[in-house]
Amino acid sequence: QVQLVESGGGLVQPGGSLRLSCAASGIIFSMYDMAWYRQAPGKQRELVAAITRSGSTNYADSVKGRFTISRDNAKNTVYVQMNSLKPDDTAVYYCNAAWRSTYFWGQGTQVTVSS
Repeated sequence: QVQLVESGGGLVQPGGSLRLSCAASGIIFSMYDMAWYRQAPGKQRELVAAITRSGSTNYADSVKGRFTISRDNAKNTVYVQMNSLKPDDTAVYYCNAAWRSTYFWGQGTQVTVSS
């Protein structure tokens, strides 16, 4: 049974930081490309950051320079460090694992940026 379990969300003030974690089980983690998506109320789900199994990364323009994605294959975990958070970053953040045409999603974790 495949599970992606996100953690680390919460309420933070503008300018603050959070680190989200996604722990994977039931997959050969090192074979998967991993990504973080987010979905704000009334908006489509969008890619935030991705990291391939070889460690290459890419980011949405809106988070470049503020977010950093990383992975620890020994812990089957992918992270996203989010700095200089803005109210527009408020959303449910989802972890995604992809290998060829196979995709898995986590249940999501809420991030709210508000004063």
